[in-house]
Amino acid sequence: MRGEPRKRNGKREESTAGVVVGSVVKRRHWRDGHGKLVVHAAGGQEAPSPATAPVTVPVTVPLELATSYRARTRGLLGRDRIDGAMLLSPANSVHTFGMRIPIDVAYLDRHLRVLTVRTMPPGRLGLPRLRSRHVLEAEAGAMEAWGLRAGARVEVVTGV
Repeated sequence: MRGEPRKRNGKREESTAGVVVGSVVKRRHWRDGHGKLVVHAAGGQEAPSPATAPVTVPVTVPLELATSYRARTRGLLGRDRIDGAMLLSPANSVHTFGMRIPIDVAYLDRHLRVLTVRTMPPGRLGLPRLRSRHVLEAEAGAMEAWGLRAGARVEVVTGV
């Protein structure tokens, strides 16, 4: 049908996330590619800043989207570093077998709110998170620098 995501073998080809605009929930469809990740501090609290005065300004970082089966399977395997973050969608767990660097992993719910953040060394298997719909990966220590922690909200901006 027109307006619905394509299906292959009974599974959705594209990822969706609910975005609230006013009182209407819109569906957002992502494809493999690039965009920006906007990190909002948890619960409207202040985000940590390297300067002496804390700031509440959202942090924007480069984002790589991995929504197809092939892109999610490849993920960060074989890379020595990543600029920004990678969003795996849909996903509720990750592993670091075959990775060269430790990574930060944030599990996101369907509303793009952070459920938990973990740092995983290479060669580990992460536990699946039941309410997780998306997984955000970055170099170890990056998420703490962005102020990303449980309860924080992120926004995905594509087409940039």
